[in-house]
Amino acid sequence: MHRLWLTTALLVVFLSSSQRLQAMPLVVEAALDRQVVAPLLAAFEQAHPAIELIYRDRSTLEVNDLIATAEPPPDVVISSAMPWQMNRVNQGYAQQLDSAQASEWPDWAKWRNELFGFTFEPIVMAYRLDLARHILPPQTHADLHTLLSEQREVLQGKVTTYSPSESGIGYTLFQQDARYTDRFWDLVTVLGDADAELEANTRSMLEGLTEGRYWLGYNLLGSYAMVWAQENPEVIVQVPQDYALVMMRTGFIHRDAPNLRAAQAFMNFLLSRDGQRVLAAQTPLFSVRPDVVGPYTAQRLRDQVGDRLYPITLNASVLAFVDALRRDAFMARWQREFSRYQRGDD
Repeated sequence: MHRLWLTTALLVVFLSSSQRLQAMPLVVEAALDRQVVAPLLAAFEQAHPAIELIYRDRSTLEVNDLIATAEPPPDVVISSAMPWQMNRVNQGYAQQLDSAQASEWPDWAKWRNELFGFTFEPIVMAYRLDLARHILPPQTHADLHTLLSEQREVLQGKVTTYSPSESGIGYTLFQQDARYTDRFWDLVTVLGDADAELEANTRSMLEGLTEGRYWLGYNLLGSYAMVWAQENPEVIVQVPQDYALVMMRTGFIHRDAPNLRAAQAFMNFLLSRDGQRVLAAQTPLFSVRPDVVGPYTAQRLRDQVGDRLYPITLNASVLAFVDALRRDAFMARWQREFSRYQRGDD
């Protein structure tokens, strides 16, 4: 009788623990607007109805901090700030994903089977139709520089771009611009001369364009801008024709993920053909997989822009962007160039 009672008690404890494990939610901390990624989340929930998904949309800097400070930690981390993600992975906060999807993923879009770039998003300019009534809108970075130089009075206070001090992705994009054009700092100077407003995210820039506070935006995330323009026809999106940066949302499984199996299922879905088909057909996030067809694919974007498309690849060089000395030097020069005319310098 005693043995029967003990066996029954152990069985109850086992079943209770199993139920708690199954009921544990999957927590995703992401710098990715839920509205944009909603079709992908819905498809995952339909494919895995037993998993309760908790998706939290935050800024890139908030996500980066939570990787190290959240208690309990998130299961999956997603961000557009690629250097910060790479840095956290190198600090040991990620764990490998051992799956067919991970092993088959393109080398340029992954790092040590721990960090995976699963979108392919162009960086764009956007302008309000009011601009086109006064000035020919820019199609290249050189056009933008000329426009800001020659139409300073018309555009005074009506231009917006990222704040490199408040946005991880904004800082990364400016670093890339400096790499690809030797006139980058001239552009920063004329942005400052036009009293450009520096925003922490693309949404704020787009809201300003719709409200009429801004006429022109530089270095916006194309995924957000394209969705916005569909519902706000006064905003026009322009992929730069001289060169177009491309960023990837990167994701990894936290080393201390409380719900590891669910985290693995989620990451595998992001990389799967089914998940990437949702990205290509129902979101402007652009799929990476070459075997996926749809209006938003990396190959279709390459066909449109050609060899002027410059993806930010996942390799060790990206880590230089989070080097403290390099960041301090970059920000010091940014402040100097951006405020040059405000100081009255020639």
